[in-house]
Formats: sequence, structure tokens, C-alpha cells
Amino acid sequence: MVVSPDTIVALSSGRLPAGIAVLRVSGPRTRFVVETIAGRVPQPRLATFARFRNSIDQTIDSGLLLFFPGPHSFTGEDSAEFHVHGGKAVVAALLNELVAIAGVRPAEAGEFTRRAFLNGKVDLLETEALADLIAAETEAQRRLALLNAQGGGSQTYMHWRNRLVRARAMIEAELDFADESDVPDVAGESVWQDVADLLQEILVHVRDYHRAEVVRDGFDVVIVGAPNAGKSSLLNALAKRDVAIVSDEPGTTRDLVEVSLDLGGVKVRLTDTAGIRDGAGKVEAIGIRRAKERASGADLVLYLLDPTADAVSVPDVEEEKLVRLGTKCDLLPPARDVHLAVSSASQEGLSELLALLESRAVEAIGTIGDILPFRLRHVRLLKETAACLETALQPAKELELRADDLRAATVHLGRISGAVDVEDLLDVIFSQFCIGK
Repeated sequence: MVVSPDTIVALSSGRLPAGIAVLRVSGPRTRFVVETIAGRVPQPRLATFARFRNSIDQTIDSGLLLFFPGPHSFTGEDSAEFHVHGGKAVVAALLNELVAIAGVRPAEAGEFTRRAFLNGKVDLLETEALADLIAAETEAQRRLALLNAQGGGSQTYMHWRNRLVRARAMIEAELDFADESDVPDVAGESVWQDVADLLQEILVHVRDYHRAEVVRDGFDVVIVGAPNAGKSSLLNALAKRDVAIVSDEPGTTRDLVEVSLDLGGVKVRLTDTAGIRDGAGKVEAIGIRRAKERASGADLVLYLLDPTADAVSVPDVEEEKLVRLGTKCDLLPPARDVHLAVSSASQEGLSELLALLESRAVEAIGTIGDILPFRLRHVRLLKETAACLETALQPAKELELRADDLRAATVHLGRISGAVDVEDLLDVIFSQFCIGK
């Protein structure tokens, strides 16, 4: 266990005032802190009522006290929690008393989790997932973050890494101990076939990154159409609040206006754009260019067709990503071939549109129980791992070079969760072969 010189303290609950506030302490002086403030150390992991006093024996507040002896705590160190009333003055008084104790200081951002990582309580993947869990706004975000916070991703990557370590052990055993009678010819087709299978698994896994992007950042829906086709009105109607300015004057929307919805537990980002038309002014033309660029990278494009106006050119997007909406259907029936007729004024068709958006968003993320790479860092390291495996699978290369490619792949894969490749390779070699005895 990494022994930190300082004991740290911080408010771990939400914004004050609140019903309850939780102050967390971790470090070598935790027991002394608890004895000083509460008069005694309670039984481990048992919530105990206590009175918290200052240095002149005046009561600050009373509440629950919990003590977690290391290494069986979140940080791996001795830790404690003070549960007090969530008033600003109460929390300030207790914090001031805690940091006045020698060797105790306020925690830095993320320092409790950093100590948990250094003490092997969580790995890098679980650390990132914990941050996502705290920031989760939708059910899909919560489920994905929880899956990884509980070690789902770590188990997958560790399993892959163990397969690579075993393959390297077999190959390097043949290279280094070929003259030993008890070392079989293991660097054969079975080893390289498993490496090839692993490469395909990683490539499929990397392709699933967009699903995690949709969960984390939202299903990207862009609204396009001619000026006054009803884009801003539709955005406001779906958001149920005035997000964008609505005017009869063409070209009112010059920049992108975005709002987020929670549909079926999935974050959906709706973006209103400048009306597309010829002969626009310099500033409006910039907005039109941004609208087209935004639509080209969207997950879904809502192409609004106004029955009272001339049509504009269809956005340059894939047909399966394009939904044609006939607007203002309370005034005139849609004159063109559309997927759905809507009216922001009468609300007609809006529930069907929301259902369509929810269906597309849920379909885009697939099954949340699947393990997905949920950071660009993971994708970069996985691609580097795959590149090393591809070069290792070239049969024309010397076996020593192919073994080094596997070593590099193992390092890249291990860096995803923060694993360090030091002695485990030799452990595998000597545990599977009776070498040198």
C-alpha cells in the first residue's frame, strides 16, 4: 500500500445548504482525527451516533460517524465519514476544526480517487467510470458508467492481456529454452490463431466506440430546411421552452442552437440551424455552411419541408439518416413525400416524432450490457494494440521480431487499465514449464 504523508479532508456531499452533509477524511492520522473530534473510534463500518466537539470542548454538531480501517476502505487507507446537518455554518465550523489538526489538510480535486488508484483499489478504467457515474444525467449513461465502475471493462481488457501474455510466454519459451527437453513446440498454429482471433475481437470492439459516444454525448439530431420552414418552432416545441428565436423574418437563425432531451433514458441532442437558401448575405452564408457541416456528421437529420414554400436541396447525408418532415400541417396538408407531418402550433405529430427519435436513439446505443470503449484514450490504445498484432501476424518476419510486436501490443493494452508489465511474463513461463530444474 502507498502510504500518503498527509491526511486529507473534504465535503463529499452536494451543494449546501442540504439536509445532510458528509465530510470524508482519509490518511494516516484518521484515527487521531476521529478521537479528537468525536472522543472515540467507533467499530469499523458501523454507523454510530456521536457528538462532534471543537478544541475547547464546545459542541459543533451531532450526527453519524463511520470509520473504515485500511486497506478495507475506498482509498485503501484509514478513512472516516462525518455525517452532520447540511448547514453552511455547521460544515464550515467542522472543516475548520479538522484542518486545524496537525498533518490534516484540504483534499485536492480527485485526490480520494487518486489514492484509491495508487493503492490498487480501482484501476484507470474504473476511475474514469466513476467520474462518468457522477456526471451521468440519463439512465443509459448511468448503466454504462456503473458497468465499467464495477470492473466490466477491466475484466475484458485483462482477459485479452492475459491471452497475449500467454502467447508471448509460449513463443519466448521456444526462443529461449528450445534446447530443454520439457519445452514443447508451442509457437505453432494454435498460438497464432488465438492472436488472430484476438485481433478480430479488438477491431469489432473499436467499431462499437460510436455507441459509447452516443450514450455519453448524446444521439445527434440536426434540424435543417429552408428559412421559415419551422425549424426553430419545432425545436421550441420539442424542448417545451423557448430555446430559439422565432420570427417571420428569413435568416433569423444564424448560428447553431442546441438543446438536450432525455428520451427513453438516452440523451438526444437537437440542433437548430440556419435556413438553407441561395443569395444569403455574408454572415448568413456562414451559418448555412455550418448547418451543412453539422448535418453531414449527424446521427439523424430532420429535413423540414414547408408546404407553403419552395423546396430546398436535400442535405448531402445518407438516406437512412434522413427523415423528411412536412411542417405546418395545421395550415395545409404536406404536398410532398414525407415520413411524418407535424405542426408546432397544434402539436400534431410531435408525439410520433418524439417516439421516432427515441426509437432511433435506443437502436443506436444497442445493449448497455455490452462492454464498450468509452474514452478516446481507450480507442487510441486499442488501435495501437491492433496495429502491433497485425505486424506480429506476418509469417515472413523473424520470430524474435514477432514476439517483440506481441510485447508492444501487451504494453498498449495494459495501459488502458493502468496495468504494468514487469514480472508476470516470467511468472507464466515458469508456472507452465519445468524449466531449469
